[in-house]
Amino acid sequence: MSTFVLVHGAWHGGWSWDKIVPLLRDAGHRVLTVDLPGHGTDTDTTAVSKVTLQDYTDHLCRVLDNESEPMILVGHSMGGLVITQTAEYRPDKIQLLVYVCAFLPVNGQSLLQILEKDDTASPLPIIRSEDNTYLKLNKSFVKDAFFGECSENDSFEAIQKLCFQPLLPFATPVRTTEDNFGRIPRVYIETLKDNALSTRCQREMYARTPCRSIITMDTDHSPFLSQPKVLSSHLNNLAEQMEVC
Repeated sequence: MSTFVLVHGAWHGGWSWDKIVPLLRDAGHRVLTVDLPGHGTDTDTTAVSKVTLQDYTDHLCRVLDNESEPMILVGHSMGGLVITQTAEYRPDKIQLLVYVCAFLPVNGQSLLQILEKDDTASPLPIIRSEDNTYLKLNKSFVKDAFFGECSENDSFEAIQKLCFQPLLPFATPVRTTEDNFGRIPRVYIETLKDNALSTRCQREMYARTPCRSIITMDTDHSPFLSQPKVLSSHLNNLAEQMEVC
């Protein structure tokens, strides 16, 4: 049995993993999901305009600190940024890092710097707040970017749950070292029909920060909704491999 900690992406919440959680638990694993500050159940508690990357990582570190054994940390999209920085702070708490079509920055790089180079992805329907502290989405045009391979029902429900996204975490560079982040094994799950984070960009990232293995899924930016059984099977196999190691 492994313990998974699932970290959602930008504009999302812990609800992203609702189809994955029971499948992993049925396989015998413990599964924890988080709502990062300003997301999910925390949207009415934390002022989205003031949320920082440090707030994200502090929250995730608290989750890890409550566990006694090393865990498998899974990040989707922006969640890759969060698990990367958290791994620098808590390397002994993490057994494996799994990036699900996620941002995998190098030391000193921000999410915005990665996005600026991804000229093959479809432009996201983003609207900046008047005070330039958070990002809104035009929900009428989100489906193709995030949920292109998802069912109409799943994509509709997901779009209704999308929240505002703090801008500061996007603009803040990660700070990592080989002694901490660098010693944790990594796996990248790439998505071939991704309109939000292009496959080319994903491959450039894991070429610069090599991973133990690469898993390819022929789907969109939301495999937790479009192919939950396949994704959970990959995660379960990774846990079994870690047990053998």
